[in-house]
Amino acid sequence: MDLQALVSSSVYLNRQIEQKKQIFWSNEARLKNAFVSLDVELAEMANTSEWFKVWKTHRGKSDAGKTPRETLLYEYVDALDFFLLISNLKNWNHFVLKSQDDFEKIKHLKKEDNLDKQYLAMKRMLFDAYFNHSGDSFNHSWRLFLKFGLVDFGYTEQEIQDTFNDKNKINLKRQDNNY
Repeated sequence: MDLQALVSSSVYLNRQIEQKKQIFWSNEARLKNAFVSLDVELAEMANTSEWFKVWKTHRGKSDAGKTPRETLLYEYVDALDFFLLISNLKNWNHFVLKSQDDFEKIKHLKKEDNLDKQYLAMKRMLFDAYFNHSGDSFNHSWRLFLKFGLVDFGYTEQEIQDTFNDKNKINLKRQDNNY
């Protein structure tokens, strides 16, 4: 996965949105919004996969014309976009970019049967990254997020990159249509 290209695409989309919508805010407001957006996208990812809905036999929501797996991948890359944006806003790109070397290690981690604890740990670390400005917590959260995609959801690097690029194009077109 070309993480540098994905970071660049995320930053470009964010700048386009700010310019088109004439959003002028402080760095702190921008960062706060990115963390809230990531939090919401992670919740949407969880809600789409429905792993926590132990009362359901058939889990996984799907958008019209998409399988549950495809729908979940689109939600996953929405969250990915905000992880990348935050890494850029906080000058934490090195955490994201150096993780490329760890993809093979991450892919060989054990798939979880129940993702509740992993999800809560990821969110806790994100909040620590925001409130305590902890790069280490962001790094751990990022790696848990990668594990979700590469191991627990079973996506390939290529699937993630292609879907990210596809969703980025959709989001850019939305800006041209007054989304």
